[in-house]
Amino acid sequence: MDIEITDKDYLKAKDVEYKTAHSDEFKRTLVKYKFLFDKVRAEMGKVVVGQDEIVNSLIEALLCNGHVLVEGIPGIAKTLIIRTLSEIAGCQFSRIQFTPDLLPTDIIGITTYEEGRGFYTVKGPIFANFVLADEINRAPPKVQSALLESMQERQVTIGKESFKLPSPFFVMATQNPIESLGTYKLPEAQIDRFLFKLMMTYPKVEDEVLILHKNMTLRRFDEFNLKPIMGPEIILQAQNDIKKVYMDPKIENYLIRIVDSTRNPKNYNVELGKYIEYGASPRSSIAMYIASKAHALLKGKTYVSPMDVKEVAKDVLRHRIILNYEGQAEEIQQEHIVEEILNKVPIV
Repeated sequence: MDIEITDKDYLKAKDVEYKTAHSDEFKRTLVKYKFLFDKVRAEMGKVVVGQDEIVNSLIEALLCNGHVLVEGIPGIAKTLIIRTLSEIAGCQFSRIQFTPDLLPTDIIGITTYEEGRGFYTVKGPIFANFVLADEINRAPPKVQSALLESMQERQVTIGKESFKLPSPFFVMATQNPIESLGTYKLPEAQIDRFLFKLMMTYPKVEDEVLILHKNMTLRRFDEFNLKPIMGPEIILQAQNDIKKVYMDPKIENYLIRIVDSTRNPKNYNVELGKYIEYGASPRSSIAMYIASKAHALLKGKTYVSPMDVKEVAKDVLRHRIILNYEGQAEEIQQEHIVEEILNKVPIV
């Protein structure tokens, strides 16, 4: 990994925690990652004001080789965040604006014919490292489902031929919660493909003062002079090193009990469980397992603690708990159900 730190930097990094089972080489690698992602956050701060939790969650999802669904009102920098991250990551960026008249071929590409050349393939905007699926709920289900193969299999089929997508491959989809006209409900099978569902909210008052001076209305994006800090090779290496973060079997059992409580809430005295129609799938267990490792690494640890699991649980579960009719009528928030689960499920 091409990240330079000195021995003095290594010895100074007292906030890096590790288990003795890890080698000195991995401890040094951990310090390098900590320096790297501190630089990434600082560089993103040139453009993105506030939204620190969203930035951290996006980095975690990238390390997990997962995808993210972001929900928030227009104008709070959803598009700007992913564009900035892709620039800093040194990766190819593509934006797909979802509309009611969009076709699947507009996303993945087509096979066409030209006299003198014959049949050939024109690849769509999905062939990029960072793909922004803007206003994904504006496209009909047929178009939304065109993303399923690419998100899960990292490949697309055009005509009779399959094509591998670039690595790393990261999809961030956005949706607007305040409009219903001209929108379509996302299929549950597609929602489950997203590692996280993040909720972007209004900035703080002091942050909004800074936004007045750092905004895309008054300044062009290239005026911020963002520097590529990572690169595809470093990202792929980090995705591989995440697997080395240690998780104790007791923490694994705690994680499984959290997921099980969404399916059998009565066993854990979860009162809001009466509003659950279907609990989280096994994919959510896998998502929480890898996400808690990424969360621990970003905090400078080579092992997962119960707090790491708790801090990623909402992002992993809020879109995987399906409410019954009563829950929908009462406008129950899945987030509140997860909060009660984290308070009720014992750690040991």
